[in-house]
Amino acid sequence: MFMAGAMCSAMAHALADDSGGDTKKAGMPALNTKVVLVLSRREISVFRDGQKLGPWPVAIGDPRTPTPVGIFQVENKVINPQYQSTKTGLVNPVIGASSPLGDRWIGFLQDGMNQYGIHGTPWPHWVNAKAAVTNGCVRMKHEHVRQLFDVVEVGTTVEILR
Repeated sequence: MFMAGAMCSAMAHALADDSGGDTKKAGMPALNTKVVLVLSRREISVFRDGQKLGPWPVAIGDPRTPTPVGIFQVENKVINPQYQSTKTGLVNPVIGASSPLGDRWIGFLQDGMNQYGIHGTPWPHWVNAKAAVTNGCVRMKHEHVRQLFDVVEVGTTVEILR
């Protein structure tokens, strides 16, 4: 089973069943595509072939567990990830838009058993507030993360700026 951990003190499991679970690990990055997250504005955009999609509001890491700054690459993409706590090992049985990770996961940095990622959330009020409340992950509204998911590939650059 493919596992993408979340620095949200969780791990995301891809479900390969009839619910639509799917994992993308291979492929070529989309040419001329780059994801740019500006932490100070709490906005994420994607630049593709000279065109900009977004910006979209995001919730980012709490000051004690910040979202990393730097240049990364999309490492994996998961449809219908399943949340598993890296602290307790407990798996949340909910999948899809109501799960803590929403229905899309875009992993960009592996750190031991955990992974930083961009994902949906059942708590859009934190995104609307552009809050700094996560354990390092980037939360987006479902409709926005789905758009982002559809235009990036494994290997796409993710640039995170202060």
